[in-house]
Amino acid sequence: RHRSARRGVPVSELPLMLHGEMIEALIVGGGPVAERKARALLGAGALVRIIAPEIADETRALASSHERLELTPRAYADGDIGSAQLVIAATGDRAINRRVAADAHALHRMVNVADEPSRGNCRTTATHRAGDLVIGISAGGVPQAAARIRDSLAARFGDRYGAAVATLATLRRRLVDDGQQDDWRRAASALLDEKFCERVENGSFAAEADQWR
Repeated sequence: RHRSARRGVPVSELPLMLHGEMIEALIVGGGPVAERKARALLGAGALVRIIAPEIADETRALASSHERLELTPRAYADGDIGSAQLVIAATGDRAINRRVAADAHALHRMVNVADEPSRGNCRTTATHRAGDLVIGISAGGVPQAAARIRDSLAARFGDRYGAAVATLATLRRRLVDDGQQDDWRRAASALLDEKFCERVENGSFAAEADQWR
């Protein structure tokens, strides 16, 4: 039995980053929630299908500018999940959402249920991106709280952190690819000590990182 569907049982959430460009997602629903989910998935590079008898104009406009978004203007039917690894039930009809969730569970897929998160096995997060830095916030099924916390973190962890993370990733790849794992460990020890955030925020990190290039 799927644990999260049992009433009264606490659910321990496992944060997990997915490689978006390798994900095929199905969203059932054509309203604003579906559009928001689609935008997040497309921003991560996912291939997205939306199935709904009525699709909002904003979602149609989104599809016109994203070749990785496919719209199917009809009701959900058996077999629609197909090869989707991630299924999102985001209609305004609870019975349909439950049907989509049941089908996804039967196929052992990841499923997010917008109006009843406990019926799914995953949640989407309020996400902040600054280059390769990605921060996802979940707040017990209260998306407004997650969004407020995300915005607060975004005010601090902005472009300067994105640049620092990009510098570190480039340095790590170069040293490790050249077989210089010991040099990378020394660089990481020096650059990622307890004063890492302080150096990023006072602007001295870039100069110190240059010494290891």
